[in-house]
Amino acid sequence: MMQAVQAVQAQPAAQAQASAAEARRAFILLSAIALAGCATRTARQGPEHWSGRLSMQVGSNPPQAFSAGFELSGNPSQGQLLLNSPLGTAVASAQWTAEQAVLRSGSDARRYRSMEELLTHATGAALPLGALFDWLAGVPTPVAGWQADLSGLGQGRLLASRQNPEPTVQLRILLDR
Repeated sequence: MMQAVQAVQAQPAAQAQASAAEARRAFILLSAIALAGCATRTARQGPEHWSGRLSMQVGSNPPQAFSAGFELSGNPSQGQLLLNSPLGTAVASAQWTAEQAVLRSGSDARRYRSMEELLTHATGAALPLGALFDWLAGVPTPVAGWQADLSGLGQGRLLASRQNPEPTVQLRILLDR
């Protein structure tokens, strides 16, 4: 009887751990999409808009690897980021303004003071949001620790990597054409 009670009590803890892992995965995927700054832009009225597929490897302990479809629109001051599974199902979304950033994954919503804070929380390091949008526009803005290879933009492909600070990050983007 005592084992049955312990098993029932362990279920919410296991569910909470699974939910935390899923939220962490969504954070990392959002970071990856923000790093998609090495992409070309799609001509469109209104805010800038980019979409495609990405894969990201993080040299953490243990190492992590992710892939997702994405849609990114806006600029460093305000925008929206959507992440989709390979089947097109929404996985997570982020919206930001100059005042706050909100990450939504399933029924969970987390608020941050800025998109930079959200990305820092997701990756453990500050990410150059302004430079990311420059990269999206094809502008090779240098950022300490990052290498953005814009040479494949004409074919809708890019590679961005971070060697320091740890953990290392490798990001590959394939844009919709």
